[in-house]
Amino acid sequence: MGEDRQNGPVTHLYPQTARTSPTREADRVSYDRATVHAVLDEALVCHLGFVVQGRPVVLPHLHARLGEVLYLHGSTGARAMQAARGDGLEVCVTVTLLDGLVLARSAFNHSVNYRSVVVHGTAAVVQDPQEKAAALAALVEAVAPGRTGSTRPPSRSELAATTVLRLDLHEVSVKVRSGPPDDDPEDVGLPYWAGVLPLITSPGTPQPDDDLPDGIAVPSHVSAWKRPVTPQTFLSGSSNDAAAQ
Repeated sequence: MGEDRQNGPVTHLYPQTARTSPTREADRVSYDRATVHAVLDEALVCHLGFVVQGRPVVLPHLHARLGEVLYLHGSTGARAMQAARGDGLEVCVTVTLLDGLVLARSAFNHSVNYRSVVVHGTAAVVQDPQEKAAALAALVEAVAPGRTGSTRPPSRSELAATTVLRLDLHEVSVKVRSGPPDDDPEDVGLPYWAGVLPLITSPGTPQPDDDLPDGIAVPSHVSAWKRPVTPQTFLSGSSNDAAAQ
């Protein structure tokens, strides 16, 4: 059982569907809500895939999760935002956290350690003003927790120029690779270094804007910025490569 930031204890799994069933590396896949939520909350960027005029498009987006809804936003003139008007837009959203380089003795067995979430569904334009305002605030908070209290709220014209999409979390899966390289037994004795090189996202020194008035100190939500850490509630064995979901 996990803990959800908005809703308290999480005890259920997402239902497995044809679109979330793996074609390989099934032992790496989970439908655990707590793990899915944690990966979505830790990631800063997702990739939104959709088809417009018969052509596939994949674009990076900021995202925020509130309960069982994933929110994305963009200009009212953006392709995804326009295509979602009316009956919504069929999308596939992916999030990947890269945890380490897995360096094997053989070139073939090199891999990466990662945590990845894939969400399928229909993204719909948020029409309710209160839901839209809450989603936009959550998007700011997802980038830097505590930031909404230190910014000017969006103006009426800014709200009109922004479209927010909601994607209900229903068809969801999470895939994880962790651990050392999976070399073939006959390669273990070879004279080559093997292991994992961890990769960590960490902030640098804040750089004040050149036009910042004197006397404005770096706020604590900036100086102490860090990403939430995903609980290792689901770990899988290793294999030859980081398979796509």
